[in-house]
Amino acid sequence: MAIIETIIDIPAEHAKNVFGRYDEFIKKIERTLNVTIVARDNELKILGADLSVRKAKSVFSQLIELSKRGSIIEEQNVDYAIALSFEEKETAILEIDKDLICHTINGKPIKPKTLGQKKYVDQIRHNMIVFGVGPAGTGKTYLAMAMAVTAFKNGDVNRIILTRPAIEAGEKLGFLPGDLQSKVDPYLRPLYDALYQILGAESFQRNMEKGLIEVAPLAYMRGRTLDNAYIILDEAQNTTPAQMKMFLTRIGFGSKVIVTGDTTQKDLPQGMKSGLDVAAKVLNNIDGIAFSFLTNKDVVRHPLVQKIVTAYDEYEKVSQPSVLKKKTERKPHK
Repeated sequence: MAIIETIIDIPAEHAKNVFGRYDEFIKKIERTLNVTIVARDNELKILGADLSVRKAKSVFSQLIELSKRGSIIEEQNVDYAIALSFEEKETAILEIDKDLICHTINGKPIKPKTLGQKKYVDQIRHNMIVFGVGPAGTGKTYLAMAMAVTAFKNGDVNRIILTRPAIEAGEKLGFLPGDLQSKVDPYLRPLYDALYQILGAESFQRNMEKGLIEVAPLAYMRGRTLDNAYIILDEAQNTTPAQMKMFLTRIGFGSKVIVTGDTTQKDLPQGMKSGLDVAAKVLNNIDGIAFSFLTNKDVVRHPLVQKIVTAYDEYEKVSQPSVLKKKTERKPHK
């Protein structure tokens, strides 16, 4: 196998961002693509097999361009650029990066980071109801929240309503102290956290007091008609079919609804159907309703989260057939 080499010029002001701390991104690209990389001054020399060198060069080209656009290069960017090089979609990461949704209170841009996330955001723009289904860390709720805040600031809706079912995650918490708001706040904390990041605590509190932002458990939605609102139902895998139907029939004119959930993390009593599963079967052919299915490739948390999600997926695929086999082999009692 012939060894070839190529040289890439790295602008000095972008070298630290593209190389990573202690050259960790260079080492990752070397290991993954099986190439040797030598960094000297403002140049990168890449040595290896022809295809591997071309992929490595493409990855660095994308990272340099991201850095020039002002992005802070993270490990997720590097992992995704490498993954896209195997799919021969190298330039996709730059197309994704163009889609700016809004900025956090600290000025950090919020953008989709994967093709799955980009599709999800586009579906939100073009449909009245969107179901975002996928594992932890795929940005389902955070991106929905960013889209809601953007629509609110632009005057497209008059208020934001955030809700989730108040179900304990496999734990018995007992009776919580305080008033009703204090009792439901722990269940809604992830929604508060996202809003604090995007709006800032002061703006969030001010809009809450005016009733322009409402965070409430799902049970509070019964009997209401929600017009001109951006409504997000989080943790929808923990709804019952009746709750999901109740929620979806609250929607009024000028509203947009995002339903997010992870079908692998249900906290419903054993044997009870999930409203999210039923909705996916009942509503999948209705115009104006879209389903966006994110996968472990769309995980944008710490890279270890992606490995955890993949490991659990593989375990469940292997263990489930054996459980079914045991059930079918079980003989009836005489």
